[in-house]
Order: sequence, then structure tokens, then C-alpha cells
Amino acid sequence: MKKMQFLKLISIVSLTLISNWVQAENKPFKIGFLAPMTGPFASTGAQMLAGAKLYMDQHGTKIEGRDIQLILKDDTGTPDVTKRLAQELAVNDKVDVFAGFGLTPLALATAPVSTQAKIPMVNMLAATSSIINSSPYMVRVSMTLPQASVIIADWAPKNGIKKVVTLVSDYGPGIDAEESFKDRFLLNGGKVLDSLRVPLRNNDFSPFLQKVRELAPEAVFIFVPSGVGTTVMKQFIERGMDKTGIKIIGTGDVVDDDILNGMGDVTLGIVTAYPYSTLHASEVNKKFVQDFKKANPRLRPNAVAVFGYDGMRVIYEALKKTKGVGNGDQLLAAMKGQIFESPRGQIYIDANTRDIVQSIYIRKVERNVKGDGELYNVEFQEIKDVKDPRKDR
Repeated sequence: MKKMQFLKLISIVSLTLISNWVQAENKPFKIGFLAPMTGPFASTGAQMLAGAKLYMDQHGTKIEGRDIQLILKDDTGTPDVTKRLAQELAVNDKVDVFAGFGLTPLALATAPVSTQAKIPMVNMLAATSSIINSSPYMVRVSMTLPQASVIIADWAPKNGIKKVVTLVSDYGPGIDAEESFKDRFLLNGGKVLDSLRVPLRNNDFSPFLQKVRELAPEAVFIFVPSGVGTTVMKQFIERGMDKTGIKIIGTGDVVDDDILNGMGDVTLGIVTAYPYSTLHASEVNKKFVQDFKKANPRLRPNAVAVFGYDGMRVIYEALKKTKGVGNGDQLLAAMKGQIFESPRGQIYIDANTRDIVQSIYIRKVERNVKGDGELYNVEFQEIKDVKDPRKDR
């Protein structure tokens, strides 16, 4: 009798598992994609979405028997909108994963929704160091500003730059960039004459640039969000600062690959630190750029496009690893520890911190005289396996 009861129990459990597997197989796997598609940061959303879609085009939209559905929501770059849309995606659409996040405040707005609903969120850009701690379900595939800032702070004093002014957008990543750069630059014997912070939605950098001119540093360290560099460079020229001898250094956002060629020769020689350049010399990147341009003829891929591309890979591989039936916790576990060759080089998702480990490159703006004649960030030094230097704080 006991044997019969045991066999009956085994049969029930087996049927339940099979039923759950069949239901999961027939149910679409939904990715709630939150990005600024309109407003001042629309170019960021466009690059991120283009990168994500390219990966889907290359690898299909069916994994482990499940159709992959990308549900795009335009959060306009507004945190309140992002939170409302995230809640709708969780409750109404019942998404399996959140992805996107073009700015730190947008990721922070989604974090409590992710935590409560136990939905993994793949952060494809938001670069403030500390936001990875805002939800145990967040995985970052992009970068942190301290990763790039400390690298350029190491490079500058070794190359004759001892006196600087910092000029950053006044929000999480900008403050991270400023503080990380200053700490390392001072440690390396440099001097920071002043630290200027520009309101995030302020497009008038003129008074701040004038202050830089009056202080007459050897260089100005700049961080602005991706897409804003054109405005900075335009006003830099208008104030005649290109004639003062003050150099520009910074993180790669100020000479973003997407907009660099339209900025003109004033950018020649600008040195920045960043995890990617369109000209990154690898076969993986050459194919990525070729396929991206074919799919998006009017766009040159930048780092944000690569982050979107890599983020989609992390999601696909997690779904494969869980055989298509993983819940939020299982998908998150399958995202941790992933290591692979990205268009930017080898990257690794640290299983303990859920954060990105990658190479950071020192790049200089040059004209590609042997190619298409356009301006590019040319990598000339690689620092491998860079973790977020503020993680232990």
C-alpha cells in the first residue's frame, strides 16, 4: 500500500512538472524595455534599442520553445513615468525581465518594483556606482563612471597634466565621476583648481566654461550624459576656449561615437577613458559595426548600443540556462557569473556584486585618413579587468 501511494505521489509530481513546463513553453517570454525614446535623451534610447534589436535579429526570437517578446515603453527620461510604466509592465503585462534604463534616476525608480515583484532588471546604461545596491535583482552590463574616471586620472599626471578643473552634470554619475577623478588625481600629485556642477537639464554650459577659462587650468575634466557632448563642444568654441590651450580630458561621453564626427576638428586630440570605441580592433566588433550600420544606416554605434546588445545576450543566455522555465530568482542566478566576448572585448558579470568587470581603454580623437576620413576615438592603451573602484566604500 505504501509503495502504491508513493508511486501515485511520484506520478502527480511528474504530471505537475510536465504541466508547468508545457505552460511555460507556450507562454511568451516578455522583456519590459524602458528607455527614453523622446525628450532630451532620446538618442540614448535609440542606440540602446538598436543594439538590443540587433542581437534579437541575429539570434532569433524563440528560445527553448518560447517566443521572445520585447515590450518597449518610452519613459521620456522622467523617473515618475518610468516607475508607473514599470508597475504596469509587472502587473498588466507580467513581464519576466526589465531592461533598459538610460539614466540613473530611471533605474532607481524601477528598483523597488523589481525587488517587490522579484523581476530581474538588466541595467543597460545607468552608471552611478551605488545603484546596483538599490535592488538585489539588478544586473549591470554597462559601466560605472568611476571605472573610467580613475583610469584617466592615472593617465593625466603621467602626461604633463597637473592642474585641472572638473566640470560635470549634477546628478549621480556626474558626482561619481567628479569624486573618483579627484581622489585619484590628487593621490597622483595633481591639483584640482575647482569643481563645477551643471544642472542635469541645463543646456547652457557657457558660464561654467567661462569660469574654467578664468581659472586657466592645463585641462578640464568633463562628464556629461551621452548625446550632450555636441552642446558642450559648440559652446567651448563659441567662448574661444579652443584657442586657450586648455585641453579636454574625461570619460568617453563627451566625445560620444554617435555624434563625434559632427563636432569637427576641435575634438582632435581629446583624450578620454571608456570601455568601447566604434573602431575597437576585434573581429567581433567589426561584425557588430557592419551589422549595426546595415540595420541602422543613419546611426554609428556607440557604447550604449553595445550595452543594449550585451544586455540582450545576458537575458538570452539566462533563459537558455534555465531551460526556458526559470522564475525571477533562477534567471537572476543564471545571469550572474556570465563571461563572454563582447564587441568591446571580454566582459564578466561578477557573481557577488552583479556588476560589470571589463577593459577600459585610453582613446584619442583622430581622423581616419586611411579609411572613410571621419573622426573616431582611437584606442591606444588597454587596462584589463577593471572593477568598480568605489564598490568597497
